[in-house]
Amino acid sequence: MTHNLSQSRTLVEKAVALGAKALFLPEASDYIAPSASETISLAQPTSTSPFVQGLQSSARDHKLSINVGIHEPTQDGKKVKNTLVWIDEFGEIKQRYHKLHLFDVDIPGGPVLKESNSVEKGMELIRPFGTALGNVGMLICFDLRFPEPSLALRRQGANIITYPSAFTVPTGVAHWSTLLRARAIETQSYVVAAAQVGNHNEKRTSYGHSMIISPWGDVVAELGGVEKDEPEIAVGEIDLGRLEKIRKEIPLLRRTDVYPEI
Repeated sequence: MTHNLSQSRTLVEKAVALGAKALFLPEASDYIAPSASETISLAQPTSTSPFVQGLQSSARDHKLSINVGIHEPTQDGKKVKNTLVWIDEFGEIKQRYHKLHLFDVDIPGGPVLKESNSVEKGMELIRPFGTALGNVGMLICFDLRFPEPSLALRRQGANIITYPSAFTVPTGVAHWSTLLRARAIETQSYVVAAAQVGNHNEKRTSYGHSMIISPWGDVVAELGGVEKDEPEIAVGEIDLGRLEKIRKEIPLLRRTDVYPEI
C-alpha cells in the first residue's frame, strides 16, 4: 500500500500540474492481493487506512478532488467491500459507493476469479452528485457489463459516469472499449474509466487502457496497456455544452408505456 500511495501521489502532482479539476484513480488502488484471505486481512477502515488518509491529505494540500477505488472491511470482518469514494478538495470523503456486480468468472485459457469469495456485494446506487466537472454517477468495473445502473444514473441527472477498473487482459482485449463507448452513447454522458495496468502478482495482470469517452462515443483520451516505471495520466475536457447539445439534438424518449422505466 505504501508503494501504491506513492504512485497515487505522483498522479496527484501530475494532475495539478496539468490544471485538472479532479483526479480519477482505478478500482482497488490501495492493493490487489493474490488471495481472498490476504484481501480480507489487508482491509482497513478509511479512518485508519494510511492509503486513504494519505490521499485525503494530498487532496487537501492541492485543493484537488479525488475519486478512488479502495477496500473496506465489512462489519463482521469476514469479507471486504469494493468501495469507490469521492474525496473533495478539502480532503473530506463526501460520497461512497459499493460495487453492485461482482466478478465471478472462469475464462477458458485464462484466470479463474471469484470476487464473491472475499467481497460483499453492494446494495444500492448512489444518486449523482454535483462536482466542479458536472454531476458524477459512480459505478465500478464489472458494473460496466450491465446497462441498467448507468441508465438509472442518467435518469437521475448524471453527466459523468465512472468505471474505475482492473479488467483482465482477455476480457479487456475483447470488450473494454466497446462497452465503455456503448455506455457513453446510450446515456449520452461522459464516461471516465481509470484502469489498473500490468502485473499485480503471479495470479493477476490488468489490461490497462484507461479511457475518457464523450457522450457521442468519441475517445477523448486513452492510455496504453503496458506498465511504465512511472504512472501515466490522461487528461480530457468535460464539455457540458456539447453534452446538452447531443441530448437536445438526439432526444432519447423512453417508451415507458411499453417497458418499465429504469
